[in-house]
Amino acid sequence: MSKRIFLFGLCAIFLTLSFSAEAQLPTKIPRIGYLSNVSQFADSARYEAFRQGLRELWYVGGKNIVIEYRSGEGKSDRLPALVTELVRLKIDVIVSTGPTVTRAAKEATTTIPIVFAQEGDPVERGFVASLARPGRNITGLSTLSPELNGKRLELLKETVPKLSRVAVLGSSTSTSPGRFLKDHEPVAVALGIKLQFLDILDPKDIETAFRAASKGRADGLFVMSPPLLFSHRTQVLDLAVESRLPAIYTFPEFVEAVGS
Repeated sequence: MSKRIFLFGLCAIFLTLSFSAEAQLPTKIPRIGYLSNVSQFADSARYEAFRQGLRELWYVGGKNIVIEYRSGEGKSDRLPALVTELVRLKIDVIVSTGPTVTRAAKEATTTIPIVFAQEGDPVERGFVASLARPGRNITGLSTLSPELNGKRLELLKETVPKLSRVAVLGSSTSTSPGRFLKDHEPVAVALGIKLQFLDILDPKDIETAFRAASKGRADGLFVMSPPLLFSHRTQVLDLAVESRLPAIYTFPEFVEAVGS
């Protein structure tokens, strides 16, 4: 799903570039700032899908378009400097790959168009005025899908009928515990499941979270996909296996990492 999101986002990006190009000399090569907060290795499949989408639209990096790739490598405090660097390069558009990145870009510029590839609820986060009329210099694709939130818990319960306690690995930098519980608590109550939200803010928190899950007698795992967990998904998978915790993930890349 996430790869398709990038391809769909290209339409928004190039509509932005086309408007910008009208005011430029014909010889000017458009420049895209691609900003991520996961490691380049973890982001490789999505980034390649993005470049492939460009090629399908006859934009080839290094020939008729330039892509300035920057990554915070999972360290959010690096993002302000990276986006400031992109602004200094006078790029035509910033492609943002997550809420933390979008916020850093939003705070750095009010003139360069920002296109987010995936945002759960850009209105709630204050990025856009509404989905129909974003306003400002920000637009993109919302991946808001509340109908899937409870379904994931249902699938986990079907897989483990005796499931009663689920540890949730997430990060308050991407999704607040309150918002997660608001979306999931009604279904959890109906299924007889108690949720334990474990906040991951640093790589060292991952092992700590699994110890907390064990102490809380969790018999299932719900793994969200903030940049930090996405970058360390192999470690999460290994610990889930070691802890003998059946798990459900929000993105297929977690499952695809098995055996990598």
